[in-house]
Amino acid sequence: MKYVKWVFVVLLISSLTSFVEKDKPTGGLNVGDIAPDFEIQTMSANQSVHELSDLKGRYVLLSFWASYDAQSRMQNASLNNALRASANNNVELVSVSFDEYKSVFEETVRKDQMVTPTCFVETEGESSGLFKKYRLSRGFSNYLLDDNGVIIAKNISAAELSSYLN
Repeated sequence: MKYVKWVFVVLLISSLTSFVEKDKPTGGLNVGDIAPDFEIQTMSANQSVHELSDLKGRYVLLSFWASYDAQSRMQNASLNNALRASANNNVELVSVSFDEYKSVFEETVRKDQMVTPTCFVETEGESSGLFKKYRLSRGFSNYLLDDNGVIIAKNISAAELSSYLN
């Protein structure tokens, strides 16, 4: 009987803790904000620069992640798969990894079968200007932008993206 009370107390505390965590602000930008423009070096041989503003007029799914963050990595891969599975191709995925080593990023992209020409690595990691500009935290984020660059959804799941696309 004594142990049952302690188990109950532990369960109660853990459930309250998880409830508090859900209500915590996630940081970063919010729905209704205009996504800040940025430019990033591509991985291609000619090393051209890609700018977010180049995609104005299209819907953009902007996904920030890192290979060391399993949750953001799984989320990024599932979003990529949802976009590939959709017949509706009016959304462009821009995937930005904050891995400090290009080799780690390349191996992760290969393992996760990330097939997108707009998959980039920011090798300055969390100290990069882009990380700070989007006020990201270790939890990372993704943003769905409308054709004017306005954030219309934040931290969208693959299921939510699929329903949006259909």
